[in-house]
Amino acid sequence: MKIAVINGSPKGRESVTQLMVSSFLQGAERAGAETVTVFLAEKDIRHCLGCMACWFKTPGECIIDDDDMADILSQSEDADVVVLATPLKYANVSSMLKVFVERLLVFANPYILVDQSGETRHPKKSPEAESSFYRAKLVAIANGGLGQRGHFQVLSHWMHRLALNNLTEVIGEIYAPQGPLLANPPDELRPVIADYLRMLEKSGTEIVTDGGISAETQALLDRDLIPEEIYLQQINCYFKMLLSSVKHPYVGSW
Repeated sequence: MKIAVINGSPKGRESVTQLMVSSFLQGAERAGAETVTVFLAEKDIRHCLGCMACWFKTPGECIIDDDDMADILSQSEDADVVVLATPLKYANVSSMLKVFVERLLVFANPYILVDQSGETRHPKKSPEAESSFYRAKLVAIANGGLGQRGHFQVLSHWMHRLALNNLTEVIGEIYAPQGPLLANPPDELRPVIADYLRMLEKSGTEIVTDGGISAETQALLDRDLIPEEIYLQQINCYFKMLLSSVKHPYVGSW
């Protein structure tokens, strides 16, 4: 099995997103998977122009040929699983990841058909013309700082619509609503973070061996690292400390 990770964090290798991805991939590699990680922060990807040239003028080929998109697709070619990893940005994926996904339009078929469920969609191209992104299973890995799992609803819905449009499926969703705690945790929290990272490793193993994340592992991943009220108190105290050293309209508003 080959797993391709597209890391959409602007912080790239130093991100909490990558901290999660690294643990996940350790488990996957231990189970025998080949893995590759692409850091969009290190790549130049231009916006889709919406010109539709890839459909009608140069079918299957984007007219943008002076950025890193082709290199990314080459690295992730033949992936069985694609992991879309991102920090939560305004309740959705990062702009970097969104720009990348929009450029995959080049692999879509322009015709619009109605499937068996009544959904309108673009049919797949022939297998030899398809990118791995139009046949690979999808996994979402994301983190945010607002402390509640509900903030990932839009991102989760987007992932499932992406899978639906590509006639594939989402086989794993890992969301960390208390993401800041994963980076440099205090000593008393280190055992909790270590357990969470072990669950991430286990989820990577299960994706390879079982084709999905077990209910038991998912339940452990979905638990809050600390109680919500304590998290909010601590994160707001931290922000207040940072803001106290600068003249800022939010200082004292807590």
